[in-house]
Amino acid sequence: MRIHVPDPAHTDSARARANFRLAAKLALSFVALLWAIELLNLAFDLGVEDLGIRPRTLTGLPGIILAPLVHASVEHLIANSLPLLVLGTAMLYLYPTAATRVLPAVYFGPGVMVWLFARGGVHVGASGLIFGLISYILVAGLIRRDRRAIAASLLVAFMYGASVSGVLPTRQHVSWETHLSAALIGLLLAIVLRRLDLPPRRRYSWEDEATPPSSS
Repeated sequence: MRIHVPDPAHTDSARARANFRLAAKLALSFVALLWAIELLNLAFDLGVEDLGIRPRTLTGLPGIILAPLVHASVEHLIANSLPLLVLGTAMLYLYPTAATRVLPAVYFGPGVMVWLFARGGVHVGASGLIFGLISYILVAGLIRRDRRAIAASLLVAFMYGASVSGVLPTRQHVSWETHLSAALIGLLLAIVLRRLDLPPRRRYSWEDEATPPSSS
């Protein structure tokens, strides 16, 4: 398999650098929102952790929207903050077109699956987003010939590969159902959207010279 080298005019341009800064700002803004909610909860004892998903109950339906915004504890949010920042920035920068489809899918999709099929209790936290993005970025790098996608895939595998055990029912108070459904959604979308966001490939002079002239 030949690895495509992105055109430096595209990846090293001022516009590309501006897009990276925008991606980082958006990811940071989402993490800041989560912290604002958590701090308000601590200050006023709002009990937002009760707004999570309660499987197969009417009162648990709003959790499909609200659960990723609230966390069971400060420690829970700390554990999710850096992955959300790193993965969110990578997703928005490398796959801006796909992100408009992937982010809503890994935000709402796991909540729907948890509400339908998960065990009882209250499921909260943004880990569904994390596992969905890990899966998408990892698989996208495996099936594309884009050097940037491959590099991002290797980085994600190095940083978060150990978290794959989170999709298994090994810890009682961890919503492995959220992790598993998000990972499956990310994997499926990486395959379906594999032709989106391909950067222009660098062409060498010898390639142009080898191209035969067209006839009319």
